[in-house]
Amino acid sequence: MGNKKRFAVPDTYVIIFFVILLAAALTYIVPVGQFDTHDISFTKADGTEKTKTVLIPESFRIVQDENGESVKNGIKLFEPYGGVGVTNYMFEGLVSGDKWGSAVGVVAFILVIGGAFGIILKTGAVEAGMFAMIKRTKGFDVAIIPILFILFSLGGAVFGMGEEAIPFVMILVPIIVAMGYDAVTCILITYVATQIGFATSWMNPFSVAIAQGVSGIPVLSGAGFRVSMWIFFTLLGIGYTMIHAKKVKKDPTISISYEQDEVYRNELKSDEDISSDFGLGHTLVILTLVLGMAWVIWGVMKYGYYIPEIATQFFIMGIVSGIIGIIFKLNDMTMNGMAQAFKEGSKDLLGAALVVGMAKGIILVLGGSDPTTPTVLNTVLHYTGNIVGKLPPAVAAWFMYIFQSVFNFFVVSGSGQAALTMPLMAPLADLVGVSRQVGVLAFQLGDGFTNLIVPTSGILIAVLGITKIEWMTWAKWQFKFQMILFACASAFVMIATVIGFN
Repeated sequence: MGNKKRFAVPDTYVIIFFVILLAAALTYIVPVGQFDTHDISFTKADGTEKTKTVLIPESFRIVQDENGESVKNGIKLFEPYGGVGVTNYMFEGLVSGDKWGSAVGVVAFILVIGGAFGIILKTGAVEAGMFAMIKRTKGFDVAIIPILFILFSLGGAVFGMGEEAIPFVMILVPIIVAMGYDAVTCILITYVATQIGFATSWMNPFSVAIAQGVSGIPVLSGAGFRVSMWIFFTLLGIGYTMIHAKKVKKDPTISISYEQDEVYRNELKSDEDISSDFGLGHTLVILTLVLGMAWVIWGVMKYGYYIPEIATQFFIMGIVSGIIGIIFKLNDMTMNGMAQAFKEGSKDLLGAALVVGMAKGIILVLGGSDPTTPTVLNTVLHYTGNIVGKLPPAVAAWFMYIFQSVFNFFVVSGSGQAALTMPLMAPLADLVGVSRQVGVLAFQLGDGFTNLIVPTSGILIAVLGITKIEWMTWAKWQFKFQMILFACASAFVMIATVIGFN
């Protein structure tokens, strides 16, 4: 008997390519539709005015040709002169947007941060500090997991932490693995924690505040219910993480990242006494990192720093760390060594950066996310709203949550999804007899939790790229936790509907 061939897990690139083909097929089946838009203003909790351009739900119309027939804009295989065709999706996806967001801004952000950390890691300060810390916290390391989880969850809840988790994963993954856990544990206490906070936030300026403003309800209202929800899901996340971490510490081979973590385990076995080499140069690099992180958090919270500023802050950290490395001859650092380390660091995240462009290509193939442009996405949005509007209140609220979860595959941006969907979902909530506050709740839970699994999330793919875990491998492992989150979120939406959350 011959050996059976083992099923090869599709690469993320392969999965997205077939999604592109499916999206292309839809353009030949679904007619395009469009909305009109208007600007609405709402007052934030700090008293400042914010304006957002949103669609007008009742303005939807299917585009018709001169014969009165519905128009289907079947996409071509190739489109010259900067147009979008099926085979153009990679290039057009990569160059779309601007420096403030997807895709080109996020791609640049990932590459700059990867390069900066390439320099920082080249100094050897992170490894030296890691072993020094492990030696001093022996026996108490289990406390690090819940503490970090709470801090990252707060970051997601308070200022919408997302992209900021990427550099933290770079710093913490070798430390967590060296403590006897795995890269998955690191992802859970960083990125997963931020998205749990993001999904259950009472004050996130990028999701809750915009969704409530668009829906015409007081910004940051309903905080009591949401704080309770944040506590519940944060404790749930901590419990799930602790159970996983305990299993991995007992038997590291059960981890989906066991092979990828081998490099860190080898460093631990061969360099157990490296903490004795922790000198002044290492201390200054770690101090640069700590002060730099504080600068990032301060900038985000006080001045609303975003992708361009944060990327530059980490670039500065990388340059300063490299100069310290040269002065103190850390790991034989030189100017050319700095340049090479930057290139190597960026190269490590190139695959993740390309996925961001590919994911954006899905939206472009469907016609884009502009409500005033005739697209397939607008038509799907409109008719889904009509279907949900015919359901009983509790069921309608639950379907709103499901719809937001699915829609997040196409529009991963929290603020973008709020601007597109809430002008429809808010009046729909009135129509089916649930409060607009419940509509916002369905949006934030659907938007936040699915960020942990959708392959179109650039941040998730970047985090997986750092830890060398394939998306399909992660999705299979994370599916169970995703279902737990889904069940609990469904319960919260139902409870909110029953108690008349307003």
